[in-house]
Amino acid sequence: MNLIFTAVFALSAVVMLINAPSDFLPAMLDGGLNAAKCCLTLFCIYIVWMGISAVAEDCRLTQKAAKLLYRPCKKLFKTENSAAIESISMNLSCNLLGIGGAATPYGVKAVNALEKDGNEFAQNLLFIINATSVQLIPTTVITLRAAAGSAAAHDIALPSLIATAVSTFTGVALYILVSKIKFKRAVKRKKCST
Repeated sequence: MNLIFTAVFALSAVVMLINAPSDFLPAMLDGGLNAAKCCLTLFCIYIVWMGISAVAEDCRLTQKAAKLLYRPCKKLFKTENSAAIESISMNLSCNLLGIGGAATPYGVKAVNALEKDGNEFAQNLLFIINATSVQLIPTTVITLRAAAGSAAAHDIALPSLIATAVSTFTGVALYILVSKIKFKRAVKRKKCST
């Protein structure tokens, strides 16, 4: 992938140097400035949400959220591990709020806890849910649009909700279906071999 990006950049630079050499350096500097602004904006978003997540943990809101989501997570992820369920519930909460950066540490904790149990089904399902992540409020995208000067930064909310809900439902449904088919095949093979 790095090779592809390097080749695209080199080709673009050559074309620009041939067509508009006086615009090359200003375009490079402007691109660097925009990238730095974007990184700083994302950094600030993540700092705020990581702080809120830490406060939520200190106030034991994570445990309350885990209790609220315990039964659905237990059934969906097929796990009894309370530490994993707590991390999963916080991961899902952060993703619902569109703050994927804050969700990542909880996802890592959940996967580590599930790995100790040998629960590959739950690990894969959590990965699918994180990759598609339903977003009630796409906080990061709204903030980036506002920082870029969008007049209606929040207009992305409904399309984002629809797209992420459809992708999450489809991903989860397909994974569960494939898992059931694999399980049935494994049972058949076991019966045939005995």
